[in-house]
Amino acid sequence: MRFEGKSIFITGAASGIGKATAELVAREGAARLVLVDADESKLDELALDCAVERFAGNVADLEFWSSARIGPIDHAVVNAGVAGAGPIADLGFEEWRRILSVNLDGAFLTLQAALRTIGDGGSIVVVASAAGLKPEAGIAAYGSSKAGLIQLARVAAKEVAGRRIRVNAIAPGGVETPVWDAVPMFADRAREIGRDAAFAELAAMATPLGRFATAEEIAEQIAFLLCDTAATITGSVLVSDGGYTL
Repeated sequence: MRFEGKSIFITGAASGIGKATAELVAREGAARLVLVDADESKLDELALDCAVERFAGNVADLEFWSSARIGPIDHAVVNAGVAGAGPIADLGFEEWRRILSVNLDGAFLTLQAALRTIGDGGSIVVVASAAGLKPEAGIAAYGSSKAGLIQLARVAAKEVAGRRIRVNAIAPGGVETPVWDAVPMFADRAREIGRDAAFAELAAMATPLGRFATAEEIAEQIAFLLCDTAATITGSVLVSDGGYTL
């Protein structure tokens, strides 16, 4: 199994891509998972067949990181994030900071914590987004945060290459996860026609392949980047968007 005996650190682990990744690496033999999420109740609901250490908190909170002890790790997935939308002219600074705080500041603090405890030869995946590569109206804060994440991952890869630590980013396009529920356009349409139909409609409009990914598919791609099969891949961005950025 790809992760037999490994210790893996995952943020944003209670739902969506983070949850799917935690479940996958546990099935693939991980001995210990260190899971972080702001939603304590959902975090506690996770049932995984390995040792699990759970920390509930805001990844952008310095005090949280001063108390969380993630211990030695082999791999990390920097995944916690929030969504939001609005045109630049109307975007309140509080909303801008809410998104950048979690998506970029929180990712920096997570990556910093991971790099301070990961062993030589380990690997890290930073979950960015195709929104960080392709401009769209209304995604200034979210897109900027994800573009920053991509550069953060590439700089980290260069800094730790001497320790044979690999750092890569993945940039999903549309993924069927709860993060969409915070997007007013999607939430409104889901109320009108149902969540599954809203996903199908949006994917047909926005994605050349005509479908969104599932969280489980993205988890498999993250696992590939983490494992030894990707031993010579570092500082890369895996774009998994069904052709959205074409």
